[in-house]
Amino acid sequence: MAMIQCISPVDGSVYAERPALSLDAAKDAVLRARKAQKGWAKRPLEERVRLVLKGVARLNEMSDTVVPELAWQMGRPVKYGGEYKGFNERSNYVASIAADALAPLVVEESERFERRIEREPHGVVFVVAPWNYPYMTAINTIAPALMAGNTVVLKHASQTLLVGERLVQAFVEAGVPEDVFQNVFLDHETTSALIAAGSFNFVNFTGSVEGGRSMERAAAGTFTGLGLELGGKDPGYVMEDADLEAAVDTLMDGATYNSGQCCCGIERVYVHESLYDAFVEKSVAWVSNYKLGNPLDPETSLGPMANKRFAKVVREQIADAVSKGAKALVDPKLFPQDDGGAYLAPQILVDVDHSMAFMREETFGPAVGIMKVKSDEEALALMNDSRYGLTASLWTRDAERAARLGREIETGTVFMNRADYLDPALCWTGVKETGRGGSLSIIGFQNLTRPKSYHLKKVTA
Repeated sequence: MAMIQCISPVDGSVYAERPALSLDAAKDAVLRARKAQKGWAKRPLEERVRLVLKGVARLNEMSDTVVPELAWQMGRPVKYGGEYKGFNERSNYVASIAADALAPLVVEESERFERRIEREPHGVVFVVAPWNYPYMTAINTIAPALMAGNTVVLKHASQTLLVGERLVQAFVEAGVPEDVFQNVFLDHETTSALIAAGSFNFVNFTGSVEGGRSMERAAAGTFTGLGLELGGKDPGYVMEDADLEAAVDTLMDGATYNSGQCCCGIERVYVHESLYDAFVEKSVAWVSNYKLGNPLDPETSLGPMANKRFAKVVREQIADAVSKGAKALVDPKLFPQDDGGAYLAPQILVDVDHSMAFMREETFGPAVGIMKVKSDEEALALMNDSRYGLTASLWTRDAERAARLGREIETGTVFMNRADYLDPALCWTGVKETGRGGSLSIIGFQNLTRPKSYHLKKVTA
């Protein structure tokens, strides 16, 4: 029997392992979800919303278990308290809009006709969740999918093997039927086989670009709906009128928090020449204040990357850029805990350009490049010189200017004076190789349901 393992970045040990389901066992799980779906959808919307929120509340009660488990599985320091703030914010918001988002669109209601469009659940929704924010990214789809009347089958990345178990445990203990929300342990081959067989009515995947391509290949010809949130290389642009202190604080946090392992993390910053020197100096000081170490230590502010092979990619990108003329500004002596493995010191590079992979390819680590620019036009061209497009962070006191630039940026979200944040009232979406579809907001509910039109003619004469 094949085993799926979580190798802890804390000490390299096998922290957890579970047997992968056989294809037949996985098909049986999907069949149970399909049989349960109609009954779940017939429950009143208010009841489904209430049960989901009870599941959220139950998970909050499990924080003493969840937070250290996250540290062991993917390295985030316990001092940050897990992912509860965003997890709760997103769940509560979609609950608050569910009735309006799923309400029929009434075109006519007269003595002669009833014409309306209703939202109907897809059926069985398959959520394939990543390891970097395993609770928040999963709830983006789980909560609205269940509220809308779908059943959910959840598969988590091996790096966060226990997260799916904890989520299902919390929701089932809160009263969600076992077959309505299931966690499964699957290898890649079984996952692809299920999708290729048309087992699901909708698949939401968050992960790498190559992972997204695998999902599309598996779903080809099945007409299964796909939501894909893939890689990112998100830019920040600091204009000459920016609040310098706020820009440094937010952009450096956005570049390095969670060891830079965030799809919407800041990976490249373009700074107007008038603020460039000050921005760089303050950024180096900001990043140098991290304490790298064991994530179970309450004093640690930067834990290990989730796996030493992820840290290896970051080191290789930095070394390549330095060999081509870039300068690394953060003193490695400040971080003696950098062990050449999963524990990686943060870094800032200057004298970078777009000939370097460090400024083109997703780094997904606590390292960021900073470039000097002279104009909006130059910054815009550089921001768009990417195969990714998830968010862009603009720093200015002029909202009209930010909106004007935003219309020209090839991205899913435009931030002004903010970064690395997911607003649940807005659609979380990307362009280019970052993916397609969208979660949260009213649009998220629409993507997790299908329209059904009713044309009811009451008279025949």
